[in-house]
Amino acid sequence: MLTVAVTGATGAQGGATARAALAAGHHVRALTRRPDSPAADALRQLGAEVRHADFDDRASLDAALAGADALFAVTTPFGTGTDTEIRQGKALVDAAAGARIGHVVLTSAAHADRGTGVPHYESKWVIERHLRASGLPWTVIAPAAFMDNYAGGWTLDGLRSGNFAWPMPSDLPLTLIPAADIGAFAALVLGRRDDFAGHRLDIASDACTPAQIAAALGAAAGRPITHEEVPLAYVRTHSEDLAAMFAYFTGTGLDVDVAGLRHAYPEVGWHTFGAWASGQDWGALLDR
Repeated sequence: MLTVAVTGATGAQGGATARAALAAGHHVRALTRRPDSPAADALRQLGAEVRHADFDDRASLDAALAGADALFAVTTPFGTGTDTEIRQGKALVDAAAGARIGHVVLTSAAHADRGTGVPHYESKWVIERHLRASGLPWTVIAPAAFMDNYAGGWTLDGLRSGNFAWPMPSDLPLTLIPAADIGAFAALVLGRRDDFAGHRLDIASDACTPAQIAAALGAAAGRPITHEEVPLAYVRTHSEDLAAMFAYFTGTGLDVDVAGLRHAYPEVGWHTFGAWASGQDWGALLDR
């Protein structure tokens, strides 16, 4: 049994990893800025130890990481910016090095190492390089596009009127993964350091076109849903970063070896998009 520190434990990726690591029998130390939140309480109920940690407070990181065997590290620019993400990501790596963590599993983004020009991919690549230079045993897992995003935000707004509004052509495939599969794969990596240390792996569970996504969403929600291609210019009015990401998806594409991953790591229980969609409570989501 390992003592695994999990950052972002009350978020999607960190929460999924914390639950998967607990299910695998590890002692989970859930790190969060809000240890009194309902999400933190839910992890306590599952058996996690919850500790306060703030990326901008080195002392809190040092205390939270002391004695841990491994670290699951997640960073985000959303709500702050890529400069903040880089600063916080480097601070987390430095704290892990100071604590002599035995294995750091960093979640990044598929293709972040390929010079995409997408700001929030480039910031993750900076953090990846900092981790590689730290001297710590490391593994980078790099998820494709998140299935979970299809149950919120502008997507959910469009689904209420029968439209899957997405800034890609209807017939262009996109690789996808739910947070649950990220967590399951992260827990697998954490338990097999010798197999994965020093490796970077792009991960995805399925590949679907927007037309196929719309059909799966419609089938799961029990209502007709059709894909509507949103112009990149419209996305750009809201976020240059996301517009650059969708331009990359459309131009270069986000290819990941889904079949190879399913063959090599069947224990992850990879979800198809249809299976993920069927597991959502669309009645509650669409009627609220």
